[in-house]
Parts: sequence; C-alpha cells; structure tokens
Amino acid sequence: MISRLRGTILSIKPPLAVVDVGGVGFRVACTQAALDMLDIGRTADLHTHLIVREDELSLYGFSSEEEVTLFQILLGVSGVGPRTALAMLSKLQPETLRAAIVGDRVDVISSVPGIGRKTAEKVIFALKGKLGGLESAPAAPLSSLDTEVISALTTLGYSVTEAQAAVASLPRGEKLDLEEKIRMALIFFSH
Repeated sequence: MISRLRGTILSIKPPLAVVDVGGVGFRVACTQAALDMLDIGRTADLHTHLIVREDELSLYGFSSEEEVTLFQILLGVSGVGPRTALAMLSKLQPETLRAAIVGDRVDVISSVPGIGRKTAEKVIFALKGKLGGLESAPAAPLSSLDTEVISALTTLGYSVTEAQAAVASLPRGEKLDLEEKIRMALIFFSH
C-alpha cells in the first residue's frame, strides 16, 4: 500500500522517525541504515513496508529496496515479527545477513540483541536455499578503511573471499577505527 515516503523529517527518536508528507506526520520505525540517512528538517526518501493489523497500522522504513525485500522474507519465518526483522536489519548489513544464512552462521545472527540461538537456527533453517537469487546480489562498495582491513587480513594469510566475509560481518552504524575493525574481523574467524 505505502511503499515509499518522501517528506521532511520532523523528529528522530531511534528507531522511530516522523516524516511530514503534505502536512501529515507519518511515524516510521526505521533500520539503522535508514536512520543514518536522516536529518531533522531535511527531505528524506524512504522505502517502506506497511503492516496492517486489526488494531494498528505500522510503517517500517528502509534505506534500500534490498532491505525491504529481506524484511519481507524474514517476516515469512515463523516466530519472526516486524520488530525482530527490523532489529536484524539494523544490526547486520543485508549482505552479512545473507552470508550468515547461507553459511549456517548462527553466531552472527544471534549476535543481534534479542535474537537467541534457537531463533537464529530457525531463521537459517527456514531461509537457507530460499533467498531466491539474493545470494548473488552485488555487495555494497567498500570504504577505504574496509579495503585496508582486507589487505591486513590477506597479509595474515586469509584469502580475499574470507577477508571480505569478515569485513561484511562487522557491525554497521558504529564508527570503528582500523585496529578495532581488524580485531573484530579476527574474532569472526575464531567462531
């Protein structure tokens, strides 16, 4: 029904943002990537998903179509509701989530606050092999810092593919320096 909103940001109280569209304020629960794009008083363009329930209309906002698609796929898993799916997409980049599902990485999914091991296993079981071509979606462009991390990891003997997977597993929305990113990438290999 409502698949996109363009309007002025009135307020931001994570995970919620209020978007003024033609004098109507829409309250939107957003992923971290979507919140990172927003500034109060500025125009924003959000991809959205509307959930209609008997007693509530809930609008969820995303930075990309890819996030919306993964959100909808996650909602198809028994026991995963909109808040849980939003938490997963706020903590894990879409490519990290896909890689965790395809690679049976329960530890990566259960690192999301509020997601236990059983829920992570259920997500992997339900979605492994059912992502319908999302596994081959192009990865997000790497920052220069990420490139340095990959270079350091390959110097330590890891393959480029392994290094890229480790970088993709790093939490987003956090400002990490080079040493911290390398340390966290090495932890990725210890699991």
